[in-house]
Amino acid sequence: MKAKRATAEDIDAYIAAFPNDVREKLEKVRAAIKRAAKRAEERISYQIPTFFLNGNLVHFAAFKKHIGFYPGASAIKKFKQQLSDYHSAKGSVQFPLDKPLPLSLIRKIVTFRVTENLRKPDRRKKSRK
Repeated sequence: MKAKRATAEDIDAYIAAFPNDVREKLEKVRAAIKRAAKRAEERISYQIPTFFLNGNLVHFAAFKKHIGFYPGASAIKKFKQQLSDYHSAKGSVQFPLDKPLPLSLIRKIVTFRVTENLRKPDRRKKSRK
């Protein structure tokens, strides 16, 4: 069910391309991420919604039968037990469209990723010698 392959200009446009029921779930994921990462910047990266805070923080996307959530390998490893009910891979997890979203778990994962990213040197402040 991936919407038009054309790259959306922003997250609003990305979400608007989906049917109402999917849009509602995407907005809930977006709100959960925003709540946990208030300072993160919204972007489209890899043609999907991305939150950026001192580097890529998390991505999410809609597909025919699931919402893909991409917090990276470290988060999947850290929350492996809590994610055991979902199909996951090294850096991603799939939340089925026909099940409730684990919004509190998404917020916990994003909070973990915020802490991780803020521990990294800020890429924008590289000094040139």
